[in-house]
Amino acid sequence: MAAYTSITFQVRDGVGHVVLNRPESANTLNAALSSELMDAVVRCEEDASVRAILVTGAGERFFCAGADLKGFYSPPGELKSRVSLFHAVLSRLARADLPVIAAVNGAAAGAGMGLACACDLVIAAESARFTMSYTKVGLSPDGSTTYFLPRRIGLGRALELTLLNRALSAREALEWGIANRVVADDQLASEAHALAASLAAGPTRAFGAAKRLMHAGWNETLESQIDSELRAIATMARSEDAREAISAFGEKRRPTFRGR
Repeated sequence: MAAYTSITFQVRDGVGHVVLNRPESANTLNAALSSELMDAVVRCEEDASVRAILVTGAGERFFCAGADLKGFYSPPGELKSRVSLFHAVLSRLARADLPVIAAVNGAAAGAGMGLACACDLVIAAESARFTMSYTKVGLSPDGSTTYFLPRRIGLGRALELTLLNRALSAREALEWGIANRVVADDQLASEAHALAASLAAGPTRAFGAAKRLMHAGWNETLESQIDSELRAIATMARSEDAREAISAFGEKRRPTFRGR
């Protein structure tokens, strides 16, 4: 097992728990954290026993307060390589066959907002806050926020958050469509794990196909998208999980999915 210094990682009930572990620095991103995130995500993808990923932050005050401004964006000559690695992590999370859940504890700001929005589902603690913060420090958005945020909440609201740097409460984030569920602070860890574990027990390949179709649909015509749907469902119908579900239906029992 890799010796991580900026995250912690463990597998429990088929869920890869990835915890941003820089609470003294508001769980902000630096080069080490981005590198370790990539390593953990790849490990989850390569380990057949891992069938869902749960991302959260250490402590109670911060999910991730964005990039560490003391070093992440300077010197300017190294900015692209630093940001590119984090962007690669976000791409892997979005395109992973595994369901990915963000458990947002405290503030999700800047790239932390991007990390949350790149996950498939967001479960937020009551005390969670969501804010863009980029233009507040003279920067344009990154961290996939200009891709995922308008898709979640619409262009007008995404611009409002970006230009005005308004902070949304957890309940507002739920109403706007950033969060899928809000729970009491002391229930976040257990509720998020229960959700991730339930997905880990599901038809993993079908989840992955569904994610790919949903993301691709933004850029396809109706005819090309329904053709992709046809090809995908034909492939899934031949999977072990689909055959098990059909057998279980006939036998009036719950299916046991193995992610195959």
